[in-house]
Amino acid sequence: MKYPAIQNFINGQFVNSIGSRILEVISPLDGTLLATVPMSTSKDLDNAVKAAQAAFPGWSKTPIKERVQVFFRYKYLLEKHLKELAELCSEENGKTYGESVAEIEKSIELTEFATSLPQLVTGEVLEVSRGVECRTEHVALGVVASIVPFNFPSMVPNWTLPNAIALGNCMIMKPSEKVPLSCGKLAELLKEAGLPDGVFNIVHGDVEIVEAICDHPAIEAVSFVGSTKVAKIVYQRATSHYKRCLALGGAKNHLMVLPDAKPEMTAQNVAASMSGCAGQRCMAASAMIGVGNVDHIIAKICDEARKIVPGKNLGAVINKQSQERIERYITEAEQQGAKILVDGRNTKVAGKENGTYVGPTVIDFVTPDMAVAKEEIFGPVISIMRTDTVDEALAIENANPYGNAASVFTQNGGMARYIIERASAGMIGVNVGVPVPREPFSFGGWNESKFGVGDITGKSSIEFWTKLKKSTTKWNPEAGVNWMS
Repeated sequence: MKYPAIQNFINGQFVNSIGSRILEVISPLDGTLLATVPMSTSKDLDNAVKAAQAAFPGWSKTPIKERVQVFFRYKYLLEKHLKELAELCSEENGKTYGESVAEIEKSIELTEFATSLPQLVTGEVLEVSRGVECRTEHVALGVVASIVPFNFPSMVPNWTLPNAIALGNCMIMKPSEKVPLSCGKLAELLKEAGLPDGVFNIVHGDVEIVEAICDHPAIEAVSFVGSTKVAKIVYQRATSHYKRCLALGGAKNHLMVLPDAKPEMTAQNVAASMSGCAGQRCMAASAMIGVGNVDHIIAKICDEARKIVPGKNLGAVINKQSQERIERYITEAEQQGAKILVDGRNTKVAGKENGTYVGPTVIDFVTPDMAVAKEEIFGPVISIMRTDTVDEALAIENANPYGNAASVFTQNGGMARYIIERASAGMIGVNVGVPVPREPFSFGGWNESKFGVGDITGKSSIEFWTKLKKSTTKWNPEAGVNWMS
């Protein structure tokens, strides 16, 4: 085992779980046993919540300009430890080192946004009548929880923890049991940055801890990122206990390619979007709709896909089960009449035979009723459908239950605007394969890609992590009483 057994992080200390169950953490890169992770109990969660409750009064009363000083230091430490964090991310998740570096760089950007919060939550004040003043201010909720997935071990935790904590909350984080190492390192850096004990806590586990978080009476808000199936369950369970909940689910992102698209640029973007992070991201291009004659662009997409080599510029998928599931989708599509233009099945990487790899896969002549066209594959696979018109393409896009992202590749500005206005997705790209908004713009989809109000990052997250207090004051008794006072 490469690393020591993983522990929970409660009240500023790494502590053993009360539970006796453990799982092995296996690197998808080569099958190495990295560590063991505890499956914690509701008692572990209680201990973390008590630590957070004890820390909350002091932390929430600390002026926000002082709170964000922790995140200035945390940002510096992320930069200082970038290489170590990227290597850890790559080991436990399977993505390439370059992709892991980009993930840490995005974490740094997210933290940078948190340091700007004093300028964004100043509140408002207005003299509404002579001597009568109304004021608003953002107030922290209390103890909050963040349940994060395996596909971005550092970035997704940093979607929530810098903003939620800088705004005065104390947090319990439940990492994916598949990638628990990175969160522990983030806890170390936060402590080194001066975050008081109890403000940030980690409780490892599986479904038992997720359910306990949703049920716990002292947790005020829950954020979740994962599959739509689980997002629905978490949202329903948390809100049934009158908590705030923002649950991000899966996606089936459509790229609409028009005949006038720039072939080289389009091919590079489509191939990168479908294969980046081994396709294990909710913003990956999973379906392409070719409008009219785009054979010349599809040929170039295949050329670009063949340049993507597992073990070199393509990482592993998370585990053997995912590898087998992705390959079943490809085989089923082939059996139903689709044509496999680039086949990533049965991929082995020399020297890493125990790794779990799927090569880039391009499937043409897919019909909208096939599973590869409708369901989230979460692998380096793109399914190509064909239509004669843009409206037919939009009908396919809008019929899918998800609504995370969509993109169009064209040189026609009017057509791009037509699609932007009609595509049922929360994030739209024009000649961009992965239309993720940069800070301060927020991340969030529509439809069955998101449950709850608001977005998880950027300015929109302020409303989720705080409540608004309104005060009205009067200091001029000589004005008497009127309808305003």
